[in-house]
Amino acid sequence: MLDFEIIADEGDLCGEGPLWDRENACLYWTDILGHKFYRYEWKTRQHALLRDGFEITGFTLDESGEFVLANSSGVWRWDGAGAPQPIVDRIGDEECRLNDCIADPQGRLIAGTCWYNPEGNYRPGKLICVDRDARARVLDEGFHLSNGLGFSPDCRTLYFTDSVARIIYQYDYDVKEGAISNRRVFIRVPGSEGLPDGLTVDAEGFVWSAQWYGKCIVRYDLDARIERQIETPAKQTSSLAFGGPELTDIFITTAAKSEPMPVMPPGYDPRTGFFGGPVYRINLGIQGKPEFKTKIRPDEQGS
Repeated sequence: MLDFEIIADEGDLCGEGPLWDRENACLYWTDILGHKFYRYEWKTRQHALLRDGFEITGFTLDESGEFVLANSSGVWRWDGAGAPQPIVDRIGDEECRLNDCIADPQGRLIAGTCWYNPEGNYRPGKLICVDRDARARVLDEGFHLSNGLGFSPDCRTLYFTDSVARIIYQYDYDVKEGAISNRRVFIRVPGSEGLPDGLTVDAEGFVWSAQWYGKCIVRYDLDARIERQIETPAKQTSSLAFGGPELTDIFITTAAKSEPMPVMPPGYDPRTGFFGGPVYRINLGIQGKPEFKTKIRPDEQGS
């Protein structure tokens, strides 16, 4: 196994959503279940708690210098200091209950709704778009557990993960309109492996997926073949992001609280072993690409 550096070890119950801020040379991530939000400074190699007591399931950097946050109550703006301000709380007649999210090249927010209940019936999730004026619309629907998203380097393809279905989908993406078409399966992860969770795309267009229960991150080529599979120290490997000065460092989040589900691979033990908690860093000499920023302006509605 590679030598993984631990950059933070706060025992995150469900570390998720790592995002590199290239301008300020720092990494942000969230502990969804612990309701904590962190920043790691590259220059000092120190991390700090920025927010406690507020659920954040996904987030983006906004061009205003603020954050756009997603959680099980909707979409929020946050200036990094005061109280987050709600901007979207419903999608039509449905509550806006979100998991992961990403900014598109025009500053829209793309996110997945999530109602998954491993113990019973639940409504299907949706893939949604929040336009720059903060109006929300549905792009697609029929998902179990919405998760990691990413764009190809030319932005013509959007990847979207349904963890419980064990599928990473791909769509044709219309950047000008913020529209998707031609949904198809990019990867169907076998039942013997972990669940596909967080996702990113590198500068060559290869798709990286963290495997929850799988204790690994996987790099897929454009023909959906496994180019490499890297074992990680934690059984619940949740997400990953490229960062560092050259975008060649890979930051990996993990989760300390065991979350058994009926879709666990055969033989997986949810009671013993090291599930996770730290944030790790490795450098494989592979370059990522910068993530986009949102440009959400609720006050521009109707203008």
